[in-house]
Amino acid sequence: MNTSTQSEIESADAGDMRWYILKVQFNREDTIRAALEKRIRLSTLASSFGEILVPTEDVVEFTRAGKRRVVKRKLYPGYLVIRMIINDDTWFLVRETSGVGDFTGSGGKPTPMTDSDVERIIKMAYPDADDEQVPKTTIPFKSGDQVRVKEGNFQSLEGEVDRIDEANGRVTVIISIFGRSTPVELDHWQIESL
Repeated sequence: MNTSTQSEIESADAGDMRWYILKVQFNREDTIRAALEKRIRLSTLASSFGEILVPTEDVVEFTRAGKRRVVKRKLYPGYLVIRMIINDDTWFLVRETSGVGDFTGSGGKPTPMTDSDVERIIKMAYPDADDEQVPKTTIPFKSGDQVRVKEGNFQSLEGEVDRIDEANGRVTVIISIFGRSTPVELDHWQIESL
């Protein structure tokens, strides 16, 4: 056992909670978090656990009708972030929860997250009220992409993405009409990649 592993074990024994990444079943992150929280509440080990997070971010999506809506998107599908003290009892409680895979780490030992990674994830989970968070827009195209119009007046025509208006969910596509390059503004759902 090297000295850094030895010091981590000693600090954990001293009651130092650290953040760890936990592999879980894909698309069941929220239900696994709830089940894990319930098991922790029912155990005598609740003082060895802190927060359990499913890191998410706000993303703007546009419906087919052009309506703008903000949804939560998981940053790391298939993973939870948990703050806890690692020992045999806590490790067993977590690992024996249905849907939980294993901790990330090397050599069979959970590796704590770096402070910078923890700070970044906590900032995303709990944004400051002072910070004006502008949700990302999920338009799957970028300037220069070759696309085909799948709906509307220009259906079946092909072109190149020129500009993207994320605020309104619209994409300007350069289409060749009668031998002339013409910019056409379309909703992002009206086009598809080639």
